[in-house]
Amino acid sequence: MRLPVEPSHVAPRLATGAFILNSGLAKRGADEQTAAMLHGMAKTAYPFLGKVRPATFVRLLSASETALGAALLLPLVPTAVAGVGLTAFSAGLVGLYLRTPGMREEGSLRPTQEGTALAKDTWMLGVGVGFVVDAVTRRCR
Repeated sequence: MRLPVEPSHVAPRLATGAFILNSGLAKRGADEQTAAMLHGMAKTAYPFLGKVRPATFVRLLSASETALGAALLLPLVPTAVAGVGLTAFSAGLVGLYLRTPGMREEGSLRPTQEGTALAKDTWMLGVGVGFVVDAVTRRCR
């Protein structure tokens, strides 16, 4: 049986999967203050999240990150599927960076010192898009 993972996908899947899995597991036991801070930042960028309680938001975020990280690490999950999840998740993070005041220098995409932590998530968007494009082009051949 051949696994649905190309050898060239192993390193980026391991790097992004471990990073996201660790982030999700770290949020599992978030206290009220941490939940409020994460929720506050998210609802500033995505106002519809204001309807969700902070504790519920962090619990869902933790579960989502844990599931995505595991999907990237498990070679049984096709790279195309993991890539779509990674692209969607990281696009949300890049949107958070772009929509949160103070994260970018005025009139620029360049991050402020505070924004660097979010701006770095663009690498995950690049990896996810690369996985999807690779899957589509392989299928077209």
